[in-house]
Amino acid sequence: MCGIFGIVTDKEQALGALLTEAAQRLTYRGYDSVGAATINGKTIDLRKDKGRVKDVAARYNFAEMRGTRGITQLRWATFGEPSQVNSQPHLDSDGDLVGAHNGNVVNNVELRQQFMAEGMTVRSMNDGESCVHAVERYVDRGYDLLEAIRRAYGDLQGDYSFVIGRADDDKLYAIKKGSGLVVGIGEGFTCVSSDLPSILPLTRTVVRLQDGEIITLAADRVELHSVKDGAPIARPPELITETMEAVQKGGYAHFMLKEIHEQSQVAREVLHMLDGSPDVAAVVEKMKNARNLYFIGCGTSYHACLAGAVYFAQLAGRAAIPVVAPQFMPQYGPTINSQDVGLFVSQSGETKDVLNALEGAEARGMAAYGLANVIGSTLTRATVCSLPLCCGYEISVPATKTFTNQVVTFLYLAYRLAGRDTAELGRIPALMDQTLAMVADQVEKLASEINTWNDLYCLGYGATYPIALEGALKLKEITYAHCEGMLSTEFKHGPLSAVSQGFPILFAAGPLDTPLIVSGLNEVTCRGARAIAIGQDDPRLRANASEVIAIPGSTPEIAALLAVLPLQLLSYHMSVLRGFDPDFPRNLSKTLTVD
Repeated sequence: MCGIFGIVTDKEQALGALLTEAAQRLTYRGYDSVGAATINGKTIDLRKDKGRVKDVAARYNFAEMRGTRGITQLRWATFGEPSQVNSQPHLDSDGDLVGAHNGNVVNNVELRQQFMAEGMTVRSMNDGESCVHAVERYVDRGYDLLEAIRRAYGDLQGDYSFVIGRADDDKLYAIKKGSGLVVGIGEGFTCVSSDLPSILPLTRTVVRLQDGEIITLAADRVELHSVKDGAPIARPPELITETMEAVQKGGYAHFMLKEIHEQSQVAREVLHMLDGSPDVAAVVEKMKNARNLYFIGCGTSYHACLAGAVYFAQLAGRAAIPVVAPQFMPQYGPTINSQDVGLFVSQSGETKDVLNALEGAEARGMAAYGLANVIGSTLTRATVCSLPLCCGYEISVPATKTFTNQVVTFLYLAYRLAGRDTAELGRIPALMDQTLAMVADQVEKLASEINTWNDLYCLGYGATYPIALEGALKLKEITYAHCEGMLSTEFKHGPLSAVSQGFPILFAAGPLDTPLIVSGLNEVTCRGARAIAIGQDDPRLRANASEVIAIPGSTPEIAALLAVLPLQLLSYHMSVLRGFDPDFPRNLSKTLTVD
């Protein structure tokens, strides 16, 4: 999400074209606005707006921007709608500091109030501006810029990286806390970016930053310091040999695989966002008092709605009705009114079926809220308020990280509605990483063994039923095999007749539902099926399944979420084995804007 790039050169020059090219190389991350700033002596030239890089650069004539230092940023909106004022970089109150960030500062609302109370000039809603004011606060108290940044780090909560410069200084400074940051070293310049693609055309000599580190960039050197105590850190540079395409994919063979492994990071970011969001309490209160509560989505988003309904019932004792968006108005339209609440879910925020349902619901007075990945999309502008998914750009057509963050958000809201401590959810990111590490080899081997089958079933129960549906959808989307997702207890009501020797059947097993899953396992294994159980290690599963793909121990709700990760990996490996591109399956689009 977002992308930043900064450069320090040994002489004044035309930096506008260079900054534009650097920004263009980061567009694959996804963005809605772009900006650039150059520093020439004591003058800061700042130009920015919403829109595509080439359009904004042409409109504001980036090509004429000159200086010895420059910063550009691509913004993926979270705090504040896409607009000129919310675009980055940002200035401090006096206009002599300029900076930009990547990530989320989750206490942005509180910080903005503090800064205004302290007399600062706050121009936007954006948390990138809060990074600049957080440094300004300590500069105004007499600290040098490096120390001011070190102290600001303690005030900024969340996952982010940012770069900042001052008009009367010949350096740039950058800091890392959660989001990516890498430094490039070349002849007569140094540069810093959230990602390698904007650096590699300039130099392949890089230094990778770790969390809690500050980098000072001069034209002829870089200096690394610890945030904790300001102590210098020695780290030799490394030489990058990968191709640009490989770098964009983070070394993974496909974007889908990269995005599967990004799920822990984006889960961490959405949890931080929800903790700091002023909207969550209002949404939860409205849900608590609703006559009827509906979760509306399509495809993968509908599966997340199903999981959310289970979480709300099991954790908070609150009934919610999950509905496929096109069916919402025919089935429930005549019954809804202003006492009802709907949460409309779409990854893109432009899904036509969801927007149609939203239009019908609002015409009847329903209180409508959104859950989407693209702030500024039609859905986020049309609802009372919308919670962001914080996933950044998901390039691969099959949804992975957007699905898991939808489920994480539903789980978080259920915790809040139940009055439970959401800090318990903070272990989800680490459990995701642990799951992927535990299952990787076994799933890849399984894919090669069952890849010849063009018919499969994926079964679940309770909280894992939506996971089974999602796993089946992934297999259909990118392997082109027919995989049907079902409630495990429904399998005996007809589909059991399809079982033959070796027939692969996947079971997503929740820890509280093992007895029912064991029954399902035996229904199919006694007829020759290959029954693969995905769940927490349990001797009952080991005794009754053909094999078990074990995931880490957790709560029943978190276990359901973790069970989707092996299914994502399985669909990925089977797609590759079949010679298909999992990122761009045939006949499908990332954003469905037709009925």
